[in-house]
Amino acid sequence: MDVVIDKENDSLLVSDFDARKVIRYSLRNENNRIDTIIQNINCLGLCIDDEGALYVVDNMIHAVRRYPRGSQQYTIVAGGNGKGNRLNQLNTPLHIAVDSEGSLYVTDNWNHRVMKWSKDAKEGIVVAGFEGYGNKNTQLSFPHGIVVDTNGNIYVAELGNHRITRWRKGGKTCDIIV
Repeated sequence: MDVVIDKENDSLLVSDFDARKVIRYSLRNENNRIDTIIQNINCLGLCIDDEGALYVVDNMIHAVRRYPRGSQQYTIVAGGNGKGNRLNQLNTPLHIAVDSEGSLYVTDNWNHRVMKWSKDAKEGIVVAGFEGYGNKNTQLSFPHGIVVDTNGNIYVAELGNHRITRWRKGGKTCDIIV
C-alpha cells in the first residue's frame, strides 16, 4: 500500500496490507534481503521523520503508531480512540506525512478531511476539508495521498474528486493543482 526510503539502512520500508506487516527490503547487497519489522497490523501509510522514527497507519484501530528508530515499542500519536469524527478520532486514516517540526498530517478518508497532530498532542486540528464531503474549495472527497512542503503547504490527492489540491499554511480554502 505504501513505500518509504530508509536512508540510514539503505532500504525500502513497505506496507504489506494483505499480509498484515511492514517489511524492510535491503538495497545494500545483491541478495536484496527482506525482513519483517512489524507484524499483525492493518498497515496502510508509512513515513519517517527527521529523527528516523517510523510512523505507521493502523487502519484496524483508526490510529497512527510511532516507532522510535530501532524500536519495536510504539506510541499512538493520532487517533486510537475508536472510529469517529471528534478531534481525537479518525475514520479510516490512509496516508501520512510529517513536517520538519514533527507535526503529523493524516488523510482522514471517511471524514473527508486532513488532520494535523502536533508533537505530543492528544487531539488534532482540521487543516483541510473544513466543510466535509464535496468538491468546493473548502471540501475534500476521500483524501488519499498527502505531502507537506517546507513552507507548510499541504498537497492532497483526492480519490472522489480526481484532483490534487494545495492548502496553503493557515488557509481555509484550496487551490486546485490538477
